[in-house]
Amino acid sequence: MPGNSRNVSKRTVSKKGAPAGSGGKNRSGLKGRGKTLPADERPWHKGYSGTEKLPDKTARKQDKERRAAAAEGRAPKVGVPGSKDTTWGRGGGRAYGKQAPQRGKVPGRGGPRVAPGRRSNPTKEGPELLLGRNPVVEALRAAVPATALYVAQGIDIDDRINEIIRTAGDRGIPILEIGRNELDRMTGGVLHQGIGLQVPPFAYENFDDLVAAALEQTAPLLVALDGVTDPRNVGAVIRSVAAFGGHGVFMTERRAAGITATAWRTSAGAAARVPVSQVVNLTRAIKTAQQAGFTAIGLDADGETDLYNLEAAIGPLLVVVGSEGRGLSRLVGETCDLRVSIPMASDVESLNASVAAAVTLAEVSRRRTYGQ
Repeated sequence: MPGNSRNVSKRTVSKKGAPAGSGGKNRSGLKGRGKTLPADERPWHKGYSGTEKLPDKTARKQDKERRAAAAEGRAPKVGVPGSKDTTWGRGGGRAYGKQAPQRGKVPGRGGPRVAPGRRSNPTKEGPELLLGRNPVVEALRAAVPATALYVAQGIDIDDRINEIIRTAGDRGIPILEIGRNELDRMTGGVLHQGIGLQVPPFAYENFDDLVAAALEQTAPLLVALDGVTDPRNVGAVIRSVAAFGGHGVFMTERRAAGITATAWRTSAGAAARVPVSQVVNLTRAIKTAQQAGFTAIGLDADGETDLYNLEAAIGPLLVVVGSEGRGLSRLVGETCDLRVSIPMASDVESLNASVAAAVTLAEVSRRRTYGQ
């Protein structure tokens, strides 16, 4: 056939011109719907807490949740003001979160007295898994809120496991039996001893309350962590503070490790007994403690004061521990009243941060006990 009439790519219509406007008819559709309301202001949301009548579908869902919660012996997830507060820790005094079975003083636990209603902000991380038999049993004894208990199949049963299972059952915590390989996958290969407790993010103590509570003690003793990034060191320091009669630990919010599952496990549950606080500026926090009457000593291998000649150990004391590697930062070191060195018999360059803290706290405890 002549020509290119069989060419399928041949244009058969003219090029389309510019599209015509709507004449302003769609103007309202371009305005948007405004900001998204929070859940407690949306009547159709299950978290609505207002006084207006709920939609029938939402009301049925909330009623179903309340009945299920009553049957399981737990607090409902909707319809109860404050039920979404599932953080744990010593923030806001000695309460361990609103899901704990008891508010206020925990029997057998010392701690600061805090005005009602005061509580610190929780961390922004998601739920953590506490691993190991000692950390899990300590967490349950301290009434730390928990959402699930994972038990590996074929686990060796001992007194701690029996107590963990019994306590979790009494508190209505779901107990899930899973394969050991599955628990290994969940924990990333970390040693778990066949047990794991899922807990909400940790809530920290208010710093001003921490200092005030320490000053109520006979011989106040606090520890500050200057950029310690290894959570195992954080947990070890907290454990040493609990062992040698310390009254609290504080650290920076940024560029430092917080109370993670690893830190909790290393502390062997001591984080439930020792108040822990986070501050924005460590130098400013140290100055606040100094104004309150504390003597701040910074641990430094080149310090001018020998630990065994530290006369300030008798009074209110703040021990500042430097980070792994670089030690004390310049501003923090200049803010401290004294730089203290630990005498060593050999030419070891330095001690691990948690080890240095333990040695110092042990010497302070000895001086306070025997007065020499």
